[in-house]
Amino acid sequence: MSDDPDTPQGQTAYRQILSEIQQGRLLPGARLRETELAERLGISRTPVREAIRQLEADGLVTHLPRQGASVRGLEYGEVIELYEMRAVLEGTAARLAARMALPVEIEELVALNAQLAAAPVGTPAQEANRQFHRTLIDAARNRYLLKTVSALQKTLLILGPTTLAEPERQEGAVSEHAEVIAALSARDGDAAELAMKRHVEAALKARIRGMRNRDIPLEEAE
Repeated sequence: MSDDPDTPQGQTAYRQILSEIQQGRLLPGARLRETELAERLGISRTPVREAIRQLEADGLVTHLPRQGASVRGLEYGEVIELYEMRAVLEGTAARLAARMALPVEIEELVALNAQLAAAPVGTPAQEANRQFHRTLIDAARNRYLLKTVSALQKTLLILGPTTLAEPERQEGAVSEHAEVIAALSARDGDAAELAMKRHVEAALKARIRGMRNRDIPLEEAE
């Protein structure tokens, strides 16, 4: 994964566009016109161009001849593959964390899951969930795993808002997190890995269901 743009305005533009992709304000196929973005962000076209180049390097934006830059879409198979890799990576993280996590880190996971359970559906819940997964991955104590997961999560931003926007999915995630925490507390690596994989599989099912309910097309692989 490449570094963020060097200039402050380029970093600002990069983070703003990235946020709009994540929030679903810029859907797959949306055109990224330098002039419009520059006017909306109140900056010149140069940092916007820099940000778009970085997003292209990250694999979130595609540049087509005579059409310009646009948010890239994902084929159905790519969505499946991304979640399969997420299950492998985060399952491994859970296995490692069962051995390496400090008691205070497990306590933090409990607290974050309680925040998720109590949060209204929407942004607060998303942040608690994000922090839960980041804390778990940090607890695995493997910098290469962390770097790989970070790159994967950035690609997943193309899919837009988290599936926790659905009330039933939020409740399910809380229950699934609790199973992971129980395995970590018992220092059972096998159970922790299995629980995390089940959690990711449930998220994939919700993701596909949500995309179809919103009539967001998944491009069919040739």
